Amino acid sequence: MSDLLERLRERGWRLTAQRRVVAEVLDGEHVHLTADEVHARATERLPEISRATVYNTLGEMVTIGEVIEVSTDGRAKRYDPNAHRPHQHLVCSRCGTVRDVHPQGDPLAALPAGERFGFAVSTAEVTYRGLCPDCS
Repeated sequence: MSDLLERLRERGWRLTAQRRVVAEVLDGEHVHLTADEVHARATERLPEISRATVYNTLGEMVTIGEVIEVSTDGRAKRYDPNAHRPHQHLVCSRCGTVRDVHPQGDPLAALPAGERFGFAVSTAEVTYRGLCPDCS
């Protein structure tokens, strides 16, 4: 059973056939699919699954914190099932490929106190950009 399916089951989330297929499509380490890509892969497994069901299921998974919504440069949102392991993203500036990265150190420590403007900073999202091997 996939890590995402296991987490959803532990939460007591009702796993209909449609929800199960969406979770199975999202399984993996460097998965950052758009909703349309999830729908296309889900229909290979369950031809009758609707686009609306996929969008609703993704939205619910984001709401309960089991999937992260990743936005990069105005492109379509991508969905990352790696919601419980802290990580940052590496994005290809040309093709939009997204990879999870785990840099050393605390990104919060990189923000000097004078640049916090009195905020009680609790999280940081860092996105690294460049060209992937296929685009360079």
